[in-house]
Amino acid sequence: MLEHGGNLANAATQYGIPQAAWLDLSTGINPNGYPIPPIPPAFWQHLPSAEDGLVVAASAYYGSRFALPTSGSQAAIQVLPALRAPCRVAILIPMYQEHAHAWRRGGHEVNVFSEKPDTALLEQTDVLILCNPNNPTAARFQSADLLHWHKQLAKRGGWLVVDEAFMDASPEASIAQYSHLDGLFVLRSLGKFFGLAGARVGFLLAAEEALHAMQAQLGPWPLNGAARFIAKQALKDKAWQQQNRIQLVRGSQRLAALLSQYDLAPQAGTALFQWVPTPKASAWHAHLAQQGIWVRLFAEFSALRFGLPPEDGWHRLEAALKSFSD
Repeated sequence: MLEHGGNLANAATQYGIPQAAWLDLSTGINPNGYPIPPIPPAFWQHLPSAEDGLVVAASAYYGSRFALPTSGSQAAIQVLPALRAPCRVAILIPMYQEHAHAWRRGGHEVNVFSEKPDTALLEQTDVLILCNPNNPTAARFQSADLLHWHKQLAKRGGWLVVDEAFMDASPEASIAQYSHLDGLFVLRSLGKFFGLAGARVGFLLAAEEALHAMQAQLGPWPLNGAARFIAKQALKDKAWQQQNRIQLVRGSQRLAALLSQYDLAPQAGTALFQWVPTPKASAWHAHLAQQGIWVRLFAEFSALRFGLPPEDGWHRLEAALKSFSD
């Protein structure tokens, strides 16, 4: 089992602080997520229907021709390797680790890269995988570059897989509208921007034939009826989405400014998290944990990832930052 943010049970045990007392900034999940509407009993009592309008709502929201609901984007990450014979895979690092784990487990040769892929890398690669914006570094790739890399790969039957889990706050930078092209796979999630991580709702956007192959692997009813109901409401609620984007950008700017006051100037950030390389990453992580604040430590890169606090968590975070400096 790989390490993920949100592992508060381990933190509570290690530091002797009750789980409910923690301020969890380790996940990059919106602390002010979509308000859950009342769920009609029928969605608990009957089998989910594929004709409930969810796919239509998702395609309209993402601007894609086709969309396949999955149990979070994690389900697509785990199954995609089964759709190809063993091949050469190049994966950006640092990046969400489940991608590399899934492809290695599927018998593929996994290589890593840390900069923009060049011609030499593309020529030696069958499947190129990256996050945009990247998790955890917040690095961004231009749509023109992504489409160029896809074109080069597709000429040889290759794939480009783009994980857009943190794209919702800047939809203009998405390549979802091109996801119908053969060999292009875009992963989306309702866990981050919408703050619905517990509902486990994601989508794979790809060519129709590829989605049929994925659906055959996933089997029937990948999402329960209640999750489908909530997801459809969230995807159609344009007013909430627009207001949420404004609030998240303000929160992101506020977090970056606060961290910068305490010698933790972010190298980059998204609307939902800030990436902070620092020689004192481990010391900062331990100090904050002792104050009951859980952030994500990337020890190999001597860096921290800070998610947005809820409104009642800002003062607590600032006090903990100040006490380290004191």
